[in-house]
Amino acid sequence: MRQLILDTETTGLNARSGDRVIEFGAVELVNRRLTGRNLHFYINPERESDPGALAVHGLTTEFLSDKPKFAEVANEIRDFVAGADLIIHNAPFDLAFLDAEFGLLGLPTFSSQCGEIIDTLVLAKSLYPGKRNSLDALCDRLGVSNAHRTLHGALLDSELLAEVYLAMTRGQESLVIDMLGDTGGKDMPGEQAVTTGFASLDLPVVVASDDEQAAHDAVLNDLDKSVKGACVWRAEPKIEETSGG
Repeated sequence: MRQLILDTETTGLNARSGDRVIEFGAVELVNRRLTGRNLHFYINPERESDPGALAVHGLTTEFLSDKPKFAEVANEIRDFVAGADLIIHNAPFDLAFLDAEFGLLGLPTFSSQCGEIIDTLVLAKSLYPGKRNSLDALCDRLGVSNAHRTLHGALLDSELLAEVYLAMTRGQESLVIDMLGDTGGKDMPGEQAVTTGFASLDLPVVVASDDEQAAHDAVLNDLDKSVKGACVWRAEPKIEETSGG
């Protein structure tokens, strides 16, 4: 089963009024395992971002000015998503923008290129009714570290959403625990808690090549220029020490 966790950043909130996609990020899952195969583009929208949107994503017009236009990456995006199921937080928003971009190029809708579409916002509302279900709120609730998320970013948010989605759909363990809790700790007939062991999993580790590292450094250099300092992605992650027992 091939699934893609997908996110976009845009110049504003309304694709119908001419707002455009400025960043596309997708992370691949195969049989519920991250493969390390991702697709990511910064995109020149050929227009300014609204001030409110700019405050969210921090991608300035200057930074995006030398990036490819959507027409230059559309086929690669289409090939990458072809036939895959999509997992998106607040899917109607991203799909409206991607459908609009494909429409401008005279292509079939983006949605028609894919399989099933899973909206994690709808899923979260069904699991946690009456609670905040933003990506940040879900990270906090499910123990997914988002300490490095000071601005929105399509690839970063896709990576976080992948962890959130896997946590929300891990299996029946949390459901069984909730059921036992509702019965005052008494066993439910015919029910057993399901546990998942991760020690034996063969998780891929993909190391960036020299060319990929150079391209990454170039992006960070551009971001440094746009913020006139060091961007947040240059900060070293803080690792908290824990004592064993």
